Amino acid sequence: MKERIIAIFDVGKTNKKLLLFDYNLNCVSETEEKFDQVTDDDGFECDDIEKIEGWIKDSLISLIRSDKYDLSAVNFATYGATIAYLNKEGERLTPVYNYLKPIEENIPEKIYRRNGGQDEFCRRTASPALGMLNSGMQVYWLKSFKPEICKKVRHVLHFPQYLSYLLTGKVYSEHTSIGCHTALWDFDNMEYHPWVRKEGFVLPKPSPVDTINEVDFEGKKIMVGIGIHDSSSSLAPYFGNSKGKFLLISTGTWCINMNPFNNEKLTADQLDRDCLCYLSITRQPVKSSRLFLGHMHETAVKMLAEHFNVSPHAYKEIKPDSGIKARLKQKFDKDGVFFKPWPDSREFREKIDFFEFATFNEGYHQLMNELGALTVEAINLIIPEKDETDNFYITGGFSENGLFSDYISKAFPSKKTYTSVLKNATALGAALVVLNKINPGKQTALNLGLKSC
Repeated sequence: MKERIIAIFDVGKTNKKLLLFDYNLNCVSETEEKFDQVTDDDGFECDDIEKIEGWIKDSLISLIRSDKYDLSAVNFATYGATIAYLNKEGERLTPVYNYLKPIEENIPEKIYRRNGGQDEFCRRTASPALGMLNSGMQVYWLKSFKPEICKKVRHVLHFPQYLSYLLTGKVYSEHTSIGCHTALWDFDNMEYHPWVRKEGFVLPKPSPVDTINEVDFEGKKIMVGIGIHDSSSSLAPYFGNSKGKFLLISTGTWCINMNPFNNEKLTADQLDRDCLCYLSITRQPVKSSRLFLGHMHETAVKMLAEHFNVSPHAYKEIKPDSGIKARLKQKFDKDGVFFKPWPDSREFREKIDFFEFATFNEGYHQLMNELGALTVEAINLIIPEKDETDNFYITGGFSENGLFSDYISKAFPSKKTYTSVLKNATALGAALVVLNKINPGKQTALNLGLKSC
């Protein structure tokens, strides 16, 4: 008998994955593809959308013909800030432009000037001024620089909803995609910002993220979700499986701290310090801060390793040493070695004196003290005055770093701090959303892989 499965396309900037989950949300298969980038009509690098489209359809055909699996549902989790434009015939009009594509400063400035100024506009949309990373600015850029194409646009879809559209032919918007630093959503009134209508853009009214449609694909009826933004998707497994309110510290190249239980409005100061809001699967604001933690760590470790002539991977063997930490605190409590002046600055000193340290071990302890302090500062930005969170969950690469988890747990003694090893959390969240809709009444308990710090 074939095994019923849910297929999730987890589309990142670098890696594109297809994961299959059974009805107990166990991952039974995982495959990965990497596609070379192409260039858009301006010569700037972008994802090869045609290959992605072909990969999705070919993968589903293969699953439908499988002797092992019975495909019952499909959903999509993708990175944000990427737009697909459709004409009245439902055809894609342009490449999927890269959110790293440069944008002329006068483009967002026009929107800011007409809507209360940059500070107020960014506060109201919970969107730091990030150029094309604010996907609403991409739409205005198209209107300004490619007006002939823009005149043909009938529908504007974010990336997750476009991939769903390939199967359903239906046009949707949903809250996790539209509410993520897009500069489109008015968090004060929880609707599209008035500038969208003023500029003549017609966007679909956001639908619940668990909306599904039955389609006939290659002779088989399958249920298709409308997609979900990857950051919100990674939070989904913790709703309903966490005992108490929580804050998620998702670590990797970026450390993204997410608090789904902070209802305070975003301030201009928080925006200036790299905070923003997402919308969760429950359509509630998720206050978020970020730090370039993994990149900063990698840069400093490389310098340390070169100075002490050790492997760049030597840090993986280091365990927290209370004696070293006490000495370093006494010596560098008022000033840092790596960052200037810390913990407020995220910039490396122009000259780092590695001769302050007797060993690589000692230098690495100091590095993690400073990175820990910067992380704590970022976390404090999203903790409200009336804080009701019980648990901190550290996920990702730094969940395996004892010095990091030790620093966080000691900095917040009133919280229960855990590391959470939950593989493929983003895809799991997208599967969970679909499963709860197609298999109602059955609450699937997830093992969050918690380990107390």
